[in-house]
Amino acid sequence: MKRILAAAVLAATAGLAAAQAYPAKPIRLVVGYPPGGGIDFAARTIQQPLQQALGQQVVIDYKPGAGGMLAAGELTRAAPDGYTLLLANTGPFAIAPYLQAKRPYDPVTQFTYVGQVSQGSYVAVTRPEHPARNLREWVDWARANAGKVNFASGGNGTSTHLNGELMNAATGLDVTHVPYKGSAPAVQDLIGGQTQLLIDAGSVLLPQVKGGKLKALAVTGPRRDPQLPDVPTVRELGLGAMETVGFQGLVGPPGLPREVVERLAAALAQAVAHPEVKAKFAAAGSEAHFLPPAEFAAFVKAENEKWPRVIRERRLQLD
Repeated sequence: MKRILAAAVLAATAGLAAAQAYPAKPIRLVVGYPPGGGIDFAARTIQQPLQQALGQQVVIDYKPGAGGMLAAGELTRAAPDGYTLLLANTGPFAIAPYLQAKRPYDPVTQFTYVGQVSQGSYVAVTRPEHPARNLREWVDWARANAGKVNFASGGNGTSTHLNGELMNAATGLDVTHVPYKGSAPAVQDLIGGQTQLLIDAGSVLLPQVKGGKLKALAVTGPRRDPQLPDVPTVRELGLGAMETVGFQGLVGPPGLPREVVERLAAALAQAVAHPEVKAKFAAAGSEAHFLPPAEFAAFVKAENEKWPRVIRERRLQLD
């Protein structure tokens, strides 16, 4: 009995020591998309305050590919030491894996959830010269021009892709999907007139809307965006089935020690609560909104029930 008790004390002491020592070197924060998109914005926004809270350098490492799944897949094989983390979002953690004939990983069980960073509405946009004044009018226009209309996305399996498919499912349309390698080129081709619609994060689209290069038609969240007070919600337009919000959060590989998770979660909560971080997310049409590990994991689990249902209804598959 004494030996068992001694072993338990040693294990607890070792865990405490590990937590106190962590982090002892720079942390790699993986972003599964090219620079310029919403997830890149979130990573750069929390980078400095997270470094301050942890007392260590946080290095952003871009690993784009497969709609964010390449980076997520690599994370499942990373050492569970807290030095390789990933900024997760809706696409690879609730959508893209279900578009494969065989799921490359299970978003619910194969990661350690540390905490949510933000959540926010998406914004539906088109070119300023388009005749539609809102998304309901755009849908009517698309119906009148069936077979000639498309929507852009930041890539197959991304949230921008599924937002367009959710619109198709909600309206009975069959608008053609045009995928790009990231949000930045999708925005540029929409501005150039190669596509007619994009439903993406405010952090990506608000600068273009405010600069007059794009026109906002609707926001997908339950409330109007304070940055776009005159733009209606999808529910206000009678398109409530399109209502959704995107999420971003910090995740680690499976088996991340509890002490390390708690240290990271505390630092992340501190970073997200920083006034400058809140202001930057608000200016980008999002909300800095921390959720602790268990609540964040439960939220992601619910998203993993919602989006696969849309995928089944639209009979979508990438391979």
